[in-house]
Amino acid sequence: MKGKDKKCFTCTECGKSLGCKPSFQFHMRIHTGEKPYTCTQCGKSFRQSSALKIHMRIHTGEKPYTCTECQKSFSRLEYLKSHLQIHIGEKTHTCDQCGKTFMRVSELKNHHRVHTKEKPYSCSECGKSFTQQSHLTTHEKIHTGVKEHMCFKCEKTFITAGELKKHERTHTGEKPYTCDQCLKSFTQLSHVKRHKKIHTVEKQHT
Repeated sequence: MKGKDKKCFTCTECGKSLGCKPSFQFHMRIHTGEKPYTCTQCGKSFRQSSALKIHMRIHTGEKPYTCTECQKSFSRLEYLKSHLQIHIGEKTHTCDQCGKTFMRVSELKNHHRVHTKEKPYSCSECGKSFTQQSHLTTHEKIHTGVKEHMCFKCEKTFITAGELKKHERTHTGEKPYTCDQCLKSFTQLSHVKRHKKIHTVEKQHT
C-alpha cells in the first residue's frame, strides 16, 4: 500500500499530481469541462456537488449560518465569519508599514501583501493570482458560473454581494455617494468620480 501522503495520480494534460482518486477525478473536469451536478430548478450545472448545494440556496432562500450575537443569518460560513468582526471590538494588530490596525492577526497578514505585492493564491483555471484566499474564491465563481446572490425584487442573480448591493439601488433609489463640490448624489462611487471631472475642467477654464 502506498503512503497516505504520496501523490499517486498524475494528470496527463498538465502533469499535476494528486493524492486520491476523487481529487484526480475532480481535477480532470477542469480539462474536460464536465459538470455532472445540475440544478433541477434552473438547469445550471456544476463540477462539484458542494457548489450545487450552495447554488440551491438562491432558490430556497436557505441561510443556515446564524450569528449568536444578533441572530442575523447567512447563506455561507465565510459571510458569517466576516460579519462576526462587527461584534469582536478593538483593533489590536498594527501594520508596521503604514499604521493601519486590524482585529485579527490573519487580517494583518493579508494586509501586509499590499506592501510586499505577494499573491500566493492562484486560480487553477486561468493562472491569475491574488493576495487573499477570499479574492480567489470570488474570482473562481467566474469559471463555475455560481451566482448565489439574488435580488428579491426582480430575481436577478450576481456573483458577489457587492454587485447585488449596487443593483439593489436601482430599486431603492439610494444614492450614497455625494459630490463635495455641488452635493449631487450618485448610486455608485465610479459615477461620482466621473462627475467630479466636470468641476476640474470648470476650474481650468476660470
